[in-house]
Amino acid sequence: MNYRNEVEIIEIGPRDGFQNVTEFIATNKKKEIIEKLIDAGIRRMQLTSFVSPKHIPQMQDAEEIVKYFLEKYKDIRFFALVPNYRGAKRAFDIGLREITYVISVSEGHNKANVNRSVDESFEELKQIIEEFPELYVNLDAATVFGCPFDGEVTYEQLEKYVEKAVKIGITTINLCDTIGVANPTQVRNVVENLLEKFPNIEFHIHIHDTRNMGMLNSYVAIESGIKHIQASIGGMGGCPFAPGASGNLSTEDFVYMLDKVNIGTGIDFKKLLQVAKECKKTIPGVYSGHHINIDEDLICVF
Repeated sequence: MNYRNEVEIIEIGPRDGFQNVTEFIATNKKKEIIEKLIDAGIRRMQLTSFVSPKHIPQMQDAEEIVKYFLEKYKDIRFFALVPNYRGAKRAFDIGLREITYVISVSEGHNKANVNRSVDESFEELKQIIEEFPELYVNLDAATVFGCPFDGEVTYEQLEKYVEKAVKIGITTINLCDTIGVANPTQVRNVVENLLEKFPNIEFHIHIHDTRNMGMLNSYVAIESGIKHIQASIGGMGGCPFAPGASGNLSTEDFVYMLDKVNIGTGIDFKKLLQVAKECKKTIPGVYSGHHINIDEDLICVF
């Protein structure tokens, strides 16, 4: 086994979770939840996304959220998702210096998600990197393990995709199971092959829990050498442009499991559980894991 005794949990709930909530969440409530996540020990977080409010109204307060947290917290690694050049410029102008840009491995999902071909998206990403050299750009590789439109995504497709990314200067790639179809054998093979082929790339994993395999697949990724796991408080979220893509890996569930197998995260599970309970109680229509009604002092989480 290659996994370390410590991994980094990257919280994506404030973007990937909140974006699927139909009713607008008050900006102050978002700030309150994010601050409680920080208090629980989260040190790297996707705060929001710089998308058109017409398409995702929930993210209309992106500038205010980012400005507030950049000014208040200097020791937390904040970043935001951007779908295009305009989003990258908005993020840069407000002072953010780390972003995520999304390109699907499959053509069908990329077209549905951003209305471009994969090559067109890479051209725009290259432009962003050249025009904003101070921006650290993470690349979200969507549909790594399967596409709702094109079906199977081969490892050969993925390897060519990573080669394109490396060629334009990307050093961090997030492997996304966009619709939750990954299986442990597939995750292990993909991760081990990529880590061997591209040793200088920092790979992350982002698993959806559509078939209740989020924890298993994420754990297998750690066993295979991944050191950075994306998760969402309460299991909130799912891609709005991928049919059948239900919630994300639950941050509190995964931290609980890692605690029990002595893999450190630096995160306080009890505090994290309280944040998940608050999300379920105060955010209308939010998806939450089945465990949230338990008392935090129980020995086991059922």
